[in-house]
Formats: sequence, C-alpha cells, structure tokens
Amino acid sequence: MVDWQPRDAIDFMLDDCDTWAVVGLSGDPTRTAYSIAALLQRRGKRIVPIHPDGASGQLEVLGEKAYPTLADVPFPIDVVDVFRRSEAAGQFADEAVQIGAKGVWLQLGVVDAGAFERTTAAGLHMVMDTCPAIEWAGVPDDQSGGSGGGASGCGSGVGVEPGNGSGMSGPGSGMPPG
Repeated sequence: MVDWQPRDAIDFMLDDCDTWAVVGLSGDPTRTAYSIAALLQRRGKRIVPIHPDGASGQLEVLGEKAYPTLADVPFPIDVVDVFRRSEAAGQFADEAVQIGAKGVWLQLGVVDAGAFERTTAAGLHMVMDTCPAIEWAGVPDDQSGGSGGGASGCGSGVGVEPGNGSGMSGPGSGMPPG
C-alpha cells in the first residue's frame, strides 16, 4: 500500500515552504478552508486564495488578493492546498505540476491515488487525507503563542466543506452560486 502521508513530505511542506495557494478559499469564515488558511498565516505562511470569484479582481481573503486559477498567480507558489472533493482534486494537482509548485496537500477526506502517482512522479511532494492543523497539533504556535492550533478546524469526511466540499460555487464547481 502507498503511504499517502509521507513524513518527509509533510515536514518539507510545513517547515520549508512559505507560499501556500489555498484552492477553494472564499471569504466565508465558517468554511474549513478559511480556518486552515488563518492557521497557515499564524504559522508564518503567505496564503494565496484561489477561487472563481477572484476573476473580479476585487476578492480579498484574510488580507490577500484572490486569483481565479493557479495559473493567474503572478509569483511562485510553494504548496497547493486543495479544499475540493476527491473527484475534482486531481485537476489542481496537475496544475500544481504545471506552475512549478513544490508540493500538493489534499485535505482531510480528499484522496486521488492517480493524482498522487502523477504528482510524485513529476518530483513534487504530496500528501493526502490530512490537515496542517492535525500535523501541527501539540506543536507550539510561535506566531501567536497558542497551543498549536489543534485539529478542530480541519473538517472531516470526503466533502471537507459543508455543501459541495469545495468552498466554491458557480460555473465548473457543480454547485449553483449561493
């Protein structure tokens, strides 16, 4: 059986990668993507929201400009953190390879074995079915003096987010705008 959570990949992304594109990050603070992006920021990471509404050029989330696609981001991305259902996640893993990212992180409940094989074969680090908050649980949060963030913000199950699991709606998401 393939190890979808290799410790070296987790450590590399959490310790050595600074810029995280968060696919599915909207401005809704009730969504899992929002709480995990906020945790990433508290841990010193730069987050880049990726959401179709970023096409307007007006969407900002947690103080960062949103972009509609990974290809639209005008600077290097280290990690692509995917908050989409398993059946949609592979597209973003493939795009991560195309943009030259260093790693792909599929959130808790999100698994795409084919994407894992393609992405790691291309030389990227990749993990699936886990969450930075889980991996950081119990490790002191140097930025806020907190207790490590815990795993409570990770969501659970294949859907990850309430609704369609993506934090995204509208064309191409399989969900009507809401």
